[in-house]
Amino acid sequence: MDPLDVSRAELYRDDTWHAPFRELRATAPVHRVEDSDFGPYWSISSYKPIVEVESLPDAYSSARGISITDFIEDHSAVKMPMFIAMDRPKHTGQRRTVAPAFTPSEMVRMSDNIRRRTGEILDSLPVGQAFDWVDTVSIELTTQMLAILFDFPWEDRRKLTFWSDWAGDIEVVKSETLRAERLTHMYECGAYFQKLWDAKVGKDPTPDLISMMIHSDAMREMDHLEFLGNLILLIVGGNDTTRNTMSAIAYGLDKFPDARTQLENDPSLIPNTVQEVIRWQTPLAHMRRTSTRDMELHGQHIAAGDKLIMWYLSANRDESVFEDADRIQVDRPNARRHLAFGHGIHRCVGARLAELQIATLLEEMAKRRMRVNVIAEPERVAACFVHGYKKLPVEISRY
Repeated sequence: MDPLDVSRAELYRDDTWHAPFRELRATAPVHRVEDSDFGPYWSISSYKPIVEVESLPDAYSSARGISITDFIEDHSAVKMPMFIAMDRPKHTGQRRTVAPAFTPSEMVRMSDNIRRRTGEILDSLPVGQAFDWVDTVSIELTTQMLAILFDFPWEDRRKLTFWSDWAGDIEVVKSETLRAERLTHMYECGAYFQKLWDAKVGKDPTPDLISMMIHSDAMREMDHLEFLGNLILLIVGGNDTTRNTMSAIAYGLDKFPDARTQLENDPSLIPNTVQEVIRWQTPLAHMRRTSTRDMELHGQHIAAGDKLIMWYLSANRDESVFEDADRIQVDRPNARRHLAFGHGIHRCVGARLAELQIATLLEEMAKRRMRVNVIAEPERVAACFVHGYKKLPVEISRY
């Protein structure tokens, strides 16, 4: 076993990924892993080479999938295309279709709704009693937002969380039984959304993602599997990034009480804190590219067809860019330089919405002088793709 194979699930389950990535950045920022559970791959672990790969989308393709396992496609013959796993020009057209849902004007339109729902959830929390922050706050807030974005039936919104968890779990590929079960759930997801699509066909446009797809030249003729692939992308992207950063707000600020006190005393630091917690958590640990031709990357020969894994998680701890990178510093001057949303043409299309939701949560906590106290270590996701929390026991107090 290669000790620098950072795709091993236990590194993330046990939160022991820091040391191997530190060694990789120091000694082999572009490192070849010959044998892993996901096959051979190049491990790209520092900031500059990741930016270089992201900046050359024609040389480093997204069309073979976005994770170390090719995401939802894994080893089956079923292909579910999604625009993040496409190259130009098709990527451009489909991305432009959904981008209007995340413009600054849309953020203004949704902000009151987001604030109201956030306040209602915070006001429902018990003070001085233990509860799970992940389920009660992080999952509920992000699932409500997804239901609004898709105009999804409110009473069924937890289905979105269920589908997202199955879609994003890359460890499933190691079991034929679990792969088959996941495919069943994905088809259930597709059938549900097909009914929503059919109900909107021929109707006037509405400001939700399904209507935007129907009324766009780039996406209205998608076949069923391409529709499903893009749905899964938007559900996982909208769920995991925001949900796990919201959990990191509770866990990270408790872990660094000096930073928490600084933020409590100066709420004007909230916008920067949002960027800093996203950097520190990095809710999607990596993205994958495939070399379309022979290339040289930081002194290493990359052959056409090679798989490259860009470890955003590690780049956001790169000490050459972020001083004292393992700490949360709410006034970090370059926090916005993080790569948690990617870089270049595939940068997260919903980044503004994630930032708005997280900032609103911090603002509403500050209004209530609410402090989240972690009372036990979290249960973490055991996988190298979604970097997050399953459970986080906390108690609320006031300051």
